[in-house]
Amino acid sequence: MRALIIFCHPKQDSFNSAVLNAVTAHLDAVQAEYRLRDLYRSNFMPVLTEHELDCYLDESCNAAPVAQDVADVQWADALIFIFPTWWYGLPAMLKGWLDRVLLPGVAFIMPKGEGDNIRPGLTHIKRIGVFTTCGASWWLTQAIGAPGKRMLTRGVRSICAKGCRTVYAAHHLMDSSTDASRARHLQKVARKMERLTA
Repeated sequence: MRALIIFCHPKQDSFNSAVLNAVTAHLDAVQAEYRLRDLYRSNFMPVLTEHELDCYLDESCNAAPVAQDVADVQWADALIFIFPTWWYGLPAMLKGWLDRVLLPGVAFIMPKGEGDNIRPGLTHIKRIGVFTTCGASWWLTQAIGAPGKRMLTRGVRSICAKGCRTVYAAHHLMDSSTDASRARHLQKVARKMERLTA
């Protein structure tokens, strides 16, 4: 297993960092290879520039501004996302990573003719792990439609290998969490990682 971890949180002492530690501890225990992309610590620029949009469909140049990220995605056979859910969705930094890195020719194949749809380009990705924290309750998140979860577990998964194994864990009501609830969640993360790497 070769996992690319995309970690997105501005604070190094966040609970998301504890989740990251639980994820990497499990990967170390099963001797899986992994690479960590810490979007904030590496000063990733999430904004798609005018030049990048002009080159977006040109596979000869579209990946150049994010060449290392693209190389990491192409190296991996698993993607693991760790982030806080803000306004029911992905933080801008993480959404920007998707916009700039999951490009035509990298993540999907553009349609060839009228009425055609895009085709999967991440067919080497066989596993996706999504770990997040939410201020809202589970019920409220479901009522809104959980757009962040759906973007990764449905949208990104749809361009991965058929039968891509997907795990998801969210600690809801994070603003009123306790030591006990956070400890239970880390145990849940460990169980999800066992399933992901089985």
